[in-house]
Amino acid sequence: MAATRRDYYQVLGVSRTATEAEIKRAFRSLARELHPDVSDAPDAEERFKEVVEAYEVLSNAERRELYDRYGHEGLRSGGYVPSFDLGNIGDLFSAFFGDDLFGVGARRARRGADVVAEIEIELVEAAHGVVRQVPLEVAAPCGACRGSGAEPGTSPTSCPACGGSGRLQQITRSVFGEFIRTQGCPRCDGTGRVVETPCRRCGGAGRVIDERVLDVEVPPGIHDGQRIRISGEGHAGAPGGEAGDVYVRVHVKPDDRFVREGNDLFSTVDLTMTEAALGARVTVPTLDGDLELEFEPGTQPGEVLVLAGRGMPVLHGSGRGDHRILVNVTVPRRLTEEQRRLLEEFAAQASEETYAAGEGFFQRLKSAFR
Repeated sequence: MAATRRDYYQVLGVSRTATEAEIKRAFRSLARELHPDVSDAPDAEERFKEVVEAYEVLSNAERRELYDRYGHEGLRSGGYVPSFDLGNIGDLFSAFFGDDLFGVGARRARRGADVVAEIEIELVEAAHGVVRQVPLEVAAPCGACRGSGAEPGTSPTSCPACGGSGRLQQITRSVFGEFIRTQGCPRCDGTGRVVETPCRRCGGAGRVIDERVLDVEVPPGIHDGQRIRISGEGHAGAPGGEAGDVYVRVHVKPDDRFVREGNDLFSTVDLTMTEAALGARVTVPTLDGDLELEFEPGTQPGEVLVLAGRGMPVLHGSGRGDHRILVNVTVPRRLTEEQRRLLEEFAAQASEETYAAGEGFFQRLKSAFR
């Protein structure tokens, strides 16, 4: 792949709101055109890999959401590495030969449905990682019939309509020859077997509702709205089919003490007028607990103190962002007569040197966001 990757939506020629069917249709068209065994173009192999990588991302709901939010960098931070296996190689075969090649789509074991759950965590938990227990209701294989759907002591039988193949063929003859149309068997729903004596516990479905508690490990550095995928913990598939996945959406609660921007944190500290002028030691909150900081005499409003490496961890990476603390100097609103007299006396004795100019407020503010 080139050093600078193109936008995946542009690679497939679809809009950012494209449906799953539109994405698959675009991929099949491009795969037929660019496959190195079909195309003579010198860059066909590279372009084909680019199309496969784009489809690998956009056809997966979790990867697509991560890409839409954070682009290629977000995928890398999330640990994604192109594998070119398409998740299901049947998509690549069907791009050239249709869904019925070798029975693809006819007797394919049906994968179980995915389960979606949500959890809410504190910002500090997002920084250090946390394990949360998530209660779920999922369809699990029936223990009585072991997922077969047949009453214990009996077994499913071969479908008489399709002979156990799960497919029905219709042959049409014309002057141009014979045309064979293959479709899934409606009698057995493409499984090739029928249950004559359904299991009394599951009613022949082969699955029952199971309540379970899943320990979900939230990695340090996770962002609000991101999802965690737990493979194989979703609803059980049809007999012979793999279980679906569990997607846990993480909501990170706002923290009144901090503002998060990427992996950096921003907060403020209030110094009184005299603390700013004379210097002070002040305790400030951080993700790792309270920290005592020393502010030099003459600290100005808008100054920024950078605590390097004390921000949020890089998700699935190394290092941490910074914590930037913006100084706010508070001015007294109510003065006694004596306080007023002392301030007036100070003002009378102050000179230009007392207020020697330094970096301007807006420059300091810009520094905070750099």
